[in-house]
Amino acid sequence: MAEPRVEVRRSPRRRRMVSAYREGDTVVVLLPARMTKGEEKHWVAEMLSRLQRSETRRKSPARTSDEALMARCAELSARYLDSLAEPVSVRWVPPMRTRWASCTPTEGTIRVSERLRDVPPWVLDYVLVHELAHLLVPGHGKDFWEWVHRYPKTERAMGYLEGLSAAAGLGITED
Repeated sequence: MAEPRVEVRRSPRRRRMVSAYREGDTVVVLLPARMTKGEEKHWVAEMLSRLQRSETRRKSPARTSDEALMARCAELSARYLDSLAEPVSVRWVPPMRTRWASCTPTEGTIRVSERLRDVPPWVLDYVLVHELAHLLVPGHGKDFWEWVHRYPKTERAMGYLEGLSAAAGLGITED
């Protein structure tokens, strides 16, 4: 994998802290102005490594393919739904206008919007548990939510998706 383009920004106001973030295809590394070239080289390498680790941790392996998505559903069903939810197919689909995902219980199919490919893994897991629960209970009644709330990060993930929808102006809300 090719090294990303790096832009170093020095600030006389910055005293000790070094930080880095992505800006498009460029990694911006913020350094105190007083650092030597040797320290700069060390910290650029260190921050690239930290950024890579952080980004790797945040990405769910399920985002790579429909097969990986199906495998993740099997793991989640076993962990939270007593292995009772067994979809026939789970696949990524182009961005949906009004939903993050959908399930057709009669066919056992689940479709997940590609908008979710880059969300944190725990958010994608919530969406998958939500759709898997529809295979057990088609509507959004009390029984359905009892299944969904077995996933411990349900409320947090719902808040994340609500914020994502609002920030992007998507108008997607919980069912």
